[in-house]
Amino acid sequence: MSSAQIWLAVGMLGQALFSARFIVQWIVSERNRRSIIPHAFWYFSLAGSAVLLAYAIHRQDPVFIVGQSAGAVVYIRNLWLIRKEAGLTGKQD
Repeated sequence: MSSAQIWLAVGMLGQALFSARFIVQWIVSERNRRSIIPHAFWYFSLAGSAVLLAYAIHRQDPVFIVGQSAGAVVYIRNLWLIRKEAGLTGKQD
């Protein structure tokens, strides 16, 4: 497998992880008959963003790098808030 094919696979993996978050959110919301953002949404967001960021760095695409970096900050902050709330209230994921 060539380097170009490997990086294409990395980019596709990142996109698949990033897209999976919408599927998870849709299923959970449909089951609850209201819009819900489950914890898995943020984990898939972070994982997809990290893999896509690696791909963007490899491609040397500054627009893509900035976009994925900024998104990662939001995903980490949401996970931090969820963890903080769980610690204060004793709730488990």
